[in-house]
Amino acid sequence: MDLLTLSQSYDEKKVSPVEIVQQTLNKIQEENPACNAFITVCEDEALTAARQAEKEIMAGQKRGPLHGVPIALKDLIFTKNIRTTMGSKVYQNFVPDLDATVVQKCLEAGAILIGKTNTHEFAYGPIGDRSYFGPSRNPYDLEKITGGSSGGSGAAMAANLAYAALGTDTGGSIRIPASACGIVGMKPTFGLVSKYGVFDLAYTLDHVGPMTKTVKDNAALLNLLVGHDEKDPYSFAKASEDYSRLIGESVRGRVIGLPSFFFQNIEEEVRKAVDRVIDVYRSLGAEIREVAVKGIDEIAEGQRITIQAEAYAVHEKTMRDHADDLDPEVRERLVMSKEVRGYEYVQVQQRRKHLIDQFNESFQDVDVLLTPTLPIIPTNINQREVLIGNHAEGVRQALLRLTSPTNFTGNPGLSIPCGFSHGGLPIGFQLIGKHRDEAQLYQFGFVYEQATSMNIDAAGNNAGK
Repeated sequence: MDLLTLSQSYDEKKVSPVEIVQQTLNKIQEENPACNAFITVCEDEALTAARQAEKEIMAGQKRGPLHGVPIALKDLIFTKNIRTTMGSKVYQNFVPDLDATVVQKCLEAGAILIGKTNTHEFAYGPIGDRSYFGPSRNPYDLEKITGGSSGGSGAAMAANLAYAALGTDTGGSIRIPASACGIVGMKPTFGLVSKYGVFDLAYTLDHVGPMTKTVKDNAALLNLLVGHDEKDPYSFAKASEDYSRLIGESVRGRVIGLPSFFFQNIEEEVRKAVDRVIDVYRSLGAEIREVAVKGIDEIAEGQRITIQAEAYAVHEKTMRDHADDLDPEVRERLVMSKEVRGYEYVQVQQRRKHLIDQFNESFQDVDVLLTPTLPIIPTNINQREVLIGNHAEGVRQALLRLTSPTNFTGNPGLSIPCGFSHGGLPIGFQLIGKHRDEAQLYQFGFVYEQATSMNIDAAGNNAGK
């Protein structure tokens, strides 16, 4: 069941939270050793919470769609009295004394924390195979990457080990594993969801967002997460909004933009899958236009300078005191990050608003942008170079290429499954919107999901409507 179907089953008294939590824990015990989605499983806490949720729901005191639902949290999100490791030896025994704001919101809604999911160490990598606790493994092929850094959350959802998960996204770390693991992942507008109590990677690039089975589930979870938080200096105040309000509305006559930058140097199987997506939208009456995104190369460079400078600022003390305890690849990336000059960082931030405004000019004549989420099919664990046509590219660079620009600009992005490679690995496409336009992304995502019924065979063909 997806999240909302489970919630409806609770309403109808078909199942109980205790039954669902116990089943989920049993499945984690059976399958987590293979896919390594979880670092910590909260068995006792989950069962205690399930018994309480069952009493409340049976008494007619249901708090909302998340009440009694087992969810997973990326192990970068602080949980009071529950170990939070950041995927690092340095923090292997760290137990926070507070809950992150997003955790407070989930618990107040009655959600049940089933466990903390694996992450690329310190979230500083899009691959997901550099954690002190071992690599996350793709449930579709255990020798392949989940993508990162929220790879454990992606694996947990793909393996049906949770009904929803939270991830973080600094260069694509929700959308990358969403695409690689065949689930729905949203990076909201920067500042929409509080980052308080979430371990920093880059102060002005980090986002927290939902990872789910379906578009409707995703909107329901985002509804819960948003809200101004004075404890997060980047959080902005806004009126409350129902992000599912446009779900079910037609996209006939709406305009989808295809930005040329995002279709360069992509694998042929990805191109064919996204071409089929475009055909579905045409069949639904949407107009498709090619658009140029101004300043995209400067945006990409600005993202690189910003993440490196801010990541080293976060980890300067860690590098001074614990460098030998870090994964060698993560340590080397931090060493390289130290090379960014202060004036380079300042110059980028001075240009940032102009570049964001330029990017948003892309929406003058279109409603949303549509791109592949990833230019490649998930690669082997520990593979560090990939051949796209005749062009060799680093796996890290390839994974980040189509997702990271909107971390710099702060625009929302939604990754949606759109089929499988010939080898049976998931492929996703990305919808990008104007700032604070998440509801429209869900509208466009849902009509695609409904039109294809997600009934897509391993060759990537729509098997039925």
